[in-house]
Amino acid sequence: MTAPRPGPRNLITDVAGLRVGHAHDAELRSGVSVLLGAGPLRAGVHVMGGAPGTRETDLLAPDRLVQEVDALVLAGGSAFGLDAASGVMAGLRAMGRGFAVAGTSVPIVPAAILFDLANGGNKDWQDSPYPALGGAALRAADADFALGSHGAGFGATTARLKGGIGSASWVLGSGVRVGALVAVNPVGCVTMGAGPEFWAAPFENGAEFGGLGMGQAAPVPVTKLAREATTLAIVATDAALDQAQLTRMAVAAHDGIARAIVPAHTPFDGDIVFAVSTGAGQVAPPEGLLEIGHAAATCLSRAIARAVYQADAHPGDLLPSWASLYGGGT
Repeated sequence: MTAPRPGPRNLITDVAGLRVGHAHDAELRSGVSVLLGAGPLRAGVHVMGGAPGTRETDLLAPDRLVQEVDALVLAGGSAFGLDAASGVMAGLRAMGRGFAVAGTSVPIVPAAILFDLANGGNKDWQDSPYPALGGAALRAADADFALGSHGAGFGATTARLKGGIGSASWVLGSGVRVGALVAVNPVGCVTMGAGPEFWAAPFENGAEFGGLGMGQAAPVPVTKLAREATTLAIVATDAALDQAQLTRMAVAAHDGIARAIVPAHTPFDGDIVFAVSTGAGQVAPPEGLLEIGHAAATCLSRAIARAVYQADAHPGDLLPSWASLYGGGT
């Protein structure tokens, strides 16, 4: 079997038709990321964290009436961040996108949020900034986008380092494309022990997060306070998967979180994985779905490490970035 290789961008947008947009507010120290397709996307979801914050995820179950979504939103801001979906809905409606009903268009925009309210940013606002951030992220959507301290990952943290937004892709031997997008803000650690090495090292492609190999698997202290966490992820493929298959893809992709973050799926994390299909490729047989699910998990592990590796240091940070502590990063 031909080994997988990264797509030309090594981003989720190597799945043709997908775009990602970021927007953040440096004073707020928070932001929003939006995934958009050229048309409606079939989607599934699976939650394994004990403290999720979501909007419109129930409709992604295989037995629900609505089978497609217009965009997905990842946001900071805890429950306030769910307002970002309203800004995205308004922008999509202005584009004529959405579910046609009663003479109007209703965009379907599921969302998930992470907790970044205790990261030192100015949270003393009266009107929620998140609808505007959602609209700005939608307008910024492009095939090329930044990693690290951007969008939903702008104010993210891990147990001892800054978090961020990450992405990675695989092109499988069959030609199927798989990608991952993730906002990394967990209770746990992405690096091993006291060193710079990443838990995701066995899955690294080349030196995409430093090429450091494995470190010492020392005990990981849980230092973040309860309810101050969550890893939000989207995995995508061009294989023509239905909602039941996408749900299984999302379940499999959670392995990628567990391989890259220790501990993962805690009672204080809201860990969630959305899975989407553009439907542009071939229908996957059962063995193909196995390969796609495994690829989604490995892409997600790589994306998590890339998020932390590429995070930037900013004035007022409460935690160091990986690059400021160990050097490197791009």
